[in-house]
Amino acid sequence: MKVYISGDIEGITGTTHWNETEKNLPDWVPFAKQMTDEVVAAANGAIAAGATEILIKDAHDSARNIDINALPEEAKLIRGWMGDPLSMISGIDKSFDAVIFIGYHNAAGTITNPLVHTMNVSQVSYIKINDEYTSEFLIHAYAATLYDVPVVFVSGDIGLTKEVNKVNPSIVTLGVKDGIGAATINMNPKKAVRETERLVKEALGKDLNLMKIKLPEEFKVEIEYKDHKCAYRYSFYPGAEFKAPRSVVFNTKEYFEVLRLIHFLT
Repeated sequence: MKVYISGDIEGITGTTHWNETEKNLPDWVPFAKQMTDEVVAAANGAIAAGATEILIKDAHDSARNIDINALPEEAKLIRGWMGDPLSMISGIDKSFDAVIFIGYHNAAGTITNPLVHTMNVSQVSYIKINDEYTSEFLIHAYAATLYDVPVVFVSGDIGLTKEVNKVNPSIVTLGVKDGIGAATINMNPKKAVRETERLVKEALGKDLNLMKIKLPEEFKVEIEYKDHKCAYRYSFYPGAEFKAPRSVVFNTKEYFEVLRLIHFLT
């Protein structure tokens, strides 16, 4: 069995403030460790379920958060950014049996995590696909679907897990925290690690075909920026239209074109 794991940090147990997510700030250190611990737990759960190959993408900010020395020998780690439209799941292909998302967070436009955002937090107010606020989970779950790879497990804030279950209730989820205003209510970090390993093993033992996601037949993408000048500039992307005051709208039937749009416009 070959498994892909993508790890983010804003949905990791405990993260509450941006200072806890930025490399080289003192507050980042314990949460980078917790991110590593939860990713390692997912890898160990996959190995217990029979995985012999694991590819892990450090998918937060610098993409240099996970301690490579803590990983099991079966795992390889992608550090840094390749620069392709697959972004947080770069390197995935049809050879993988499953994809796992660790430490993901709800979409910009929601309120279930103080750290909600979608892609470029400094520039983008929100991204909508087919008029629904869209998370980084959904963007990359759809990307995995292009390669017929099912999403089997997602951990993060409780708001995100509810959205995941709307996409496909067969996907196994773990809500490690809930957000209220600028605060979070968190599961014990040790329990989060233990439950991640247990649930990943359980998820990979199920019928993975039931966890596949069906892509919509067409896509209407709206990206709203924090600055109207960005929207005007990006509206010159082929096929994009300016929507006053701060948005760009794009329509396509090809999901890879959505990924390309997000890659160049966020």
